[in-house]
Amino acid sequence: MLPAYLPNPFAAVFGGGRPIDGGKTMSDGRRILGDGKTFRGFFGGLICGTLAGLLQMRLIESYPVILGAQLPTFGTGGLNSTILVFALAFGSLFGDMFMSFFKRRMGLKRGAPLPVVDQLDFVLGAWLFAYLASPYWFSEQFTFKIILVILIITPLLHLVTNVIGYFMGVKKEPW
Repeated sequence: MLPAYLPNPFAAVFGGGRPIDGGKTMSDGRRILGDGKTFRGFFGGLICGTLAGLLQMRLIESYPVILGAQLPTFGTGGLNSTILVFALAFGSLFGDMFMSFFKRRMGLKRGAPLPVVDQLDFVLGAWLFAYLASPYWFSEQFTFKIILVILIITPLLHLVTNVIGYFMGVKKEPW
């Protein structure tokens, strides 16, 4: 999940500049995504998530077992693995943007909390794109138990990283 967990925090770090929606509004008078979703942030997050996954792939080649546990691989190697890593990173950002779109439609301002959804939107996006990239790999890696663990620990990790980002001055609110 590392390639899915890292893009959004790094998008916040590298963000700023031109918004992806170009400042445009929809017929409801609300922004499509808002100023928080920028090209610089998107590509910065995508690159960081993908590089982390590629590094993870290299480490797994050298250290396939840690503390007696067999580490999962990303697909069958080579291009297949690179596509899966990219799908996780891209899907993570897509899931976050998709939910931002709906938060704007609900009249929620940038940074307004939407409990549970805010903590899992990127995970669901990453899973969707990983499944589309390789349904077999996804089904093999994401068993019911693994999905349950991810759904439980992700909100906790999300909260911790957001608080850190808030104290670093990268985020305007600690949630």
